Amino acid sequence: MTLPEKMTGVVLIGHGGPEMLEWRDDLAVPVPSTGDVIVRVGAASVNNTDINTRLAWYSKGDGSPEDATWTGAPINFPLIQGIDVCGNIVAVGDGVDPTRIGERVLIEPCLQEANGKQLEMPWFLGSECNGGFADYTKVASRHAYKINSDLTDIELASFPCSYSTAENMLTRTRVGAGDTVLITGASGGVGSAAIQLARARGAKTIAVTSASKAQDLEKLGVAKTVNRDDDLVSKLGKNSVDVVIDLVAGPKWPGLLDVLRPGGRYAVSGAVGGPIVELDIRTLYLKDLSFFGCTVLEPDVFGNLVKRIERKEIVPLVAETHPLRDIAAAQKSFSEKGYIGKIVLAVR
Repeated sequence: MTLPEKMTGVVLIGHGGPEMLEWRDDLAVPVPSTGDVIVRVGAASVNNTDINTRLAWYSKGDGSPEDATWTGAPINFPLIQGIDVCGNIVAVGDGVDPTRIGERVLIEPCLQEANGKQLEMPWFLGSECNGGFADYTKVASRHAYKINSDLTDIELASFPCSYSTAENMLTRTRVGAGDTVLITGASGGVGSAAIQLARARGAKTIAVTSASKAQDLEKLGVAKTVNRDDDLVSKLGKNSVDVVIDLVAGPKWPGLLDVLRPGGRYAVSGAVGGPIVELDIRTLYLKDLSFFGCTVLEPDVFGNLVKRIERKEIVPLVAETHPLRDIAAAQKSFSEKGYIGKIVLAVR
């Protein structure tokens, strides 16, 4: 297949509001380096990291966003965002089996290799390198996972980042049959994924959510829901859960440790409620708790996720679909949090 020289897509041209997202029809189609594949994007989901990167939320600096990526580096603008990608391989670089052309793939969002080189620190698709908010994207062949599924591109694009994040947290905390798992932010992409993936392991799940979403989460199989404004100890009791999967943090954070059993495990991969929390260090050491900060995926996580999708152990939760050109409206809807699951952008 001969690829065009130009493509359409959305680029981030600077930090700020939605006005920093620019539709372009003159973007250069990527050229594969050794070990790369070119993927024709079918669909890509909206993700927290898209908005956080645009706002320079990851920066811990003094207002000059020189550390605004996940890895603490500055953004190279213009940037094609989009970390959740489903598509088909249409071209390969040197060293890649040409029979891969035509494969339907999900792209692993956490990259250990890029531009033909092993990375000292992982990159993230659509953050340190261009992602899926365009007709084509480039990625190392090892990060493009073939998938056999009757789900649509829209449905499959709901999986990569949120579900691999949840799978990684459950892997790191060794969730298994018989565990009781408390999940904050349970109606969001990662939270709703964690519910399904924990249940696939035989664990019991408790969801922290709003009252308006409790019934829908019960349909996913949660054993109990707790309103996010409630006092966790009053509702659940001290030392009542084995694992906390936290996407929220914020001012109610100390209660998460109070409900953990001695020897309990806490994993965090988000802070939508606020990144600064108060820790009584005595709770940590007197209860022998284990803390896991989860960003970089464990080696087997994404491959295991693809297998779970193929075995239909988990289902896509697509709340809304928008054309890529309407990305600003999709991100506005995403920020309003009035849905369960994922908002997906159709690229073709």
